Amino acid sequence: MDVSQYLGIFLDESREHIQTLSDQMMILEQEPENQDAISEIFRAAHSLKGMAGTMGYKRLQHLTHVTEDCFSDIRSGSMAVTSELMDVLFQALDAIEGYVNTIQESTDEGDDDNENIVNEINRIRAAATGKGDAAPAPKKEESADTAEGGADVAPANDKAAYRNIKLDESAKGVMEDAIVAGKHVFGFSVYIQETCLLKAARAFLVIKALEDMGEVIATDPSSQDIEDEKFDFNFSLFTICDNDIDTAKAAIMSVSEIEEAVGEEYTVEMMQNFGGAAAAEEAPAESAETKEEAPEVKETAPAVKQETAPASKAENAGKPQAQAKKPVISKTIRVDIEKLDTLMNLVSELIIAKNTIVSAADGGESSSQTLNEQVEYLESVTTNLHEAVMKVRMVPIESAVNKFPRMVRDLEKKLDKKMQLTITGEETELDRTVVDEIGDPLMHLIRNSADHGLEHPDERAAKGKPEMGTIFLNAYQDGNSVIIEVGDDGKGIDVEAVRAKIVERGLASEETAAQFTDKEVINYLFDPGFSMAKKVTDISGRGVGLDVVKSNIESLGGDVSVKTKLDEGSTWIIRLPLTLAIIQALMVIVGEEKYAIPLDSITTIESVQESDLKLVQGKEVIQLRGTVIPIVRMSNILGVESTHNMDEDMIVVIVKKGDSQAGLVVDELMGQQEVVIKSLGKYINTDRVISGATILGDGEVALIIDANALI
Repeated sequence: MDVSQYLGIFLDESREHIQTLSDQMMILEQEPENQDAISEIFRAAHSLKGMAGTMGYKRLQHLTHVTEDCFSDIRSGSMAVTSELMDVLFQALDAIEGYVNTIQESTDEGDDDNENIVNEINRIRAAATGKGDAAPAPKKEESADTAEGGADVAPANDKAAYRNIKLDESAKGVMEDAIVAGKHVFGFSVYIQETCLLKAARAFLVIKALEDMGEVIATDPSSQDIEDEKFDFNFSLFTICDNDIDTAKAAIMSVSEIEEAVGEEYTVEMMQNFGGAAAAEEAPAESAETKEEAPEVKETAPAVKQETAPASKAENAGKPQAQAKKPVISKTIRVDIEKLDTLMNLVSELIIAKNTIVSAADGGESSSQTLNEQVEYLESVTTNLHEAVMKVRMVPIESAVNKFPRMVRDLEKKLDKKMQLTITGEETELDRTVVDEIGDPLMHLIRNSADHGLEHPDERAAKGKPEMGTIFLNAYQDGNSVIIEVGDDGKGIDVEAVRAKIVERGLASEETAAQFTDKEVINYLFDPGFSMAKKVTDISGRGVGLDVVKSNIESLGGDVSVKTKLDEGSTWIIRLPLTLAIIQALMVIVGEEKYAIPLDSITTIESVQESDLKLVQGKEVIQLRGTVIPIVRMSNILGVESTHNMDEDMIVVIVKKGDSQAGLVVDELMGQQEVVIKSLGKYINTDRVISGATILGDGEVALIIDANALI
């Protein structure tokens, strides 16, 4: 069984549970008596513990188990929610997330037991309830399930189904030779809890645990049937092992949701008589077996979304890694079944259209009308298919912003400021690839607002502001783009202070800097290494920040700008494309080449006479409906010779970026077309004017112009 298929699911599910814990713990800190929050926390912690155990991540399981016990005490009323307790629990949550991050990077949870956090939780629990005496964190080679406790069982002989396995002479011969060589041969029947939803995963972990100790010779049902879950809640096997039967049974019982394991050791004589008289013999007395302790709240706190919980690899304790493993990158999207139904219907229509076109093509000229009709129909279907695929790729930006309330809570304590975060529009959808990349830039802008933007309470009071500062994040769709605004009601950007910093760093002379507009001055904040921080902290001021924010957003085809007013606050405005895969574009010709300009950046197309051009500070502009718009001659930018006839009006495509506009002069218009964006890779220097390429219907390649880079 290939366990790598489960690891991505495990990471996705774990991050969902971690986010639930973070959100509900934030609520619990403000509302200590909120029973709904406590129940949600307990369910998430319980599910996460079970998943970690299934995957064999013992340290993660143990820390989550200790945290779960703490919330169990809170839920029962034996322990109160205090500021000290929540601080420690948030530390535990960070450590849990650290385990998950390490697993993503290396598929291993690492060797940090986080004993200081476990001990602190136990100390607080002991002071409140006298219960904080959990066992030390289990090491890799130990079983967290065994550490939780167990009971001795004496399995009945009728459960020894391994005696009915059909062994061929070859397998029996191998086991006889192993016994003669001093090894142990065991037969086992393993029984899985009937509430288990991942039987195959548990069976695989049992087999893998035994294979780590020796060799599994035969199974019933077959290994393929076990992998395909074609069995009830029990299976049997024979194994050759260097260890004794107690150790083998302990390895089996260390797997979550195993009810019991019935087994015995075989001698050469028993193997020779296997299938005959030996099958009727009484099984020897069983040694003590450990059995997983049932969760004490199983009936009231079932695992959340357990139907999609993963199974995983068994541990190879003590074995050195041959080489570093690549990070596990989640590439999954959860899709509404209705969207998949729509896709299926559209694909069906495509097949019908294809068959009709093939028939028409074979029918000669009489079928030309039918062919034309089907081509039009095919165009309609492909457009609908594009829209349907777009919707499948779209996910709410909630997954990128839901970690920020917790971050602001921590910043509030670290900076000794009073602040609150308001988020609106988190249901706004973006392409999954964009959502995955936008989290870090947004995080930096929020940290920037907390550190640089908001004043300390006494300073705010002196200005007549409420002591509680506000940071906001608003998201909404604007045409084919999504706008995300991040801002605060703090001190704003001191333009004159930035201007002085520009001169101080030698980026411009005092005379030149004095002529800069406020916008030009503020744009220097996006320069690499430019920082207004008076001291370097772990929050900001290291000279790495807004330039990275800008480059990351521009790499996604977006742009960022800022509005600010002294003592009233700043707002950072991010504009992002809905998708990075397929766009509507205006096809144009410059010189002898074809280019595509994304439609979402175009406002109008104008016919302009050469005589209408004016010069402002040596640059060509036009005045259009009361607005002065700079002119960009694309032939000069692209380094090609224009085919425009000077006696004819110029074709000017007006594009926008935020409040700014520019007029792109092209030679010809070809019309609107849906294009698939292809990356040019890292080996072509396009100076950011070209954002990619597309292949046209005739096989010709057209470059895609990045209008944002020209404004």
